[in-house]
Amino acid sequence: MKKILLIAFLTLTSMSIQAQEELTWHTDMSKATDISIKENKPMFLFFTGSDWCGWCIRLQKEVFKTPEFIKWAKENVVLVELDFPRKNNQTDVVKMQNAQLQKQLQVNGYPTVWFVSAVKTAEAKINLTALGSSGYVAGGPQVWLDGANQIIKKK
Repeated sequence: MKKILLIAFLTLTSMSIQAQEELTWHTDMSKATDISIKENKPMFLFFTGSDWCGWCIRLQKEVFKTPEFIKWAKENVVLVELDFPRKNNQTDVVKMQNAQLQKQLQVNGYPTVWFVSAVKTAEAKINLTALGSSGYVAGGPQVWLDGANQIIKKK
């Protein structure tokens, strides 16, 4: 009986530690840019239709929610989610920001991930330099991360 309780305790502890390993996805480009500049990391702009795009949901499940991706993302990029939901509500400011970036980076489909480096001008204007883009890639996290590493080497 003690062994069963110990195993149950260890399993629950392990699950709560995993839950704490969640990533921070920013939705405010200005704040994400400040972090990107401070940490000298490129930004990872994830254009998604979170509540309707099947390939977006699949990419998140197969790659973005894996331990390999979580470790890689924390070390290499600042994550920004630019969502275009059909059901979930967003503020007008977020909608406008996301639409502007979609137009600027010519995003025509979902999921699309752009890797960009950013600088802020003296007038607080954000200038982005596109490093490259990706989308859904079959093969799991390592295949996806190999492609992402090729792109962020350009920074």
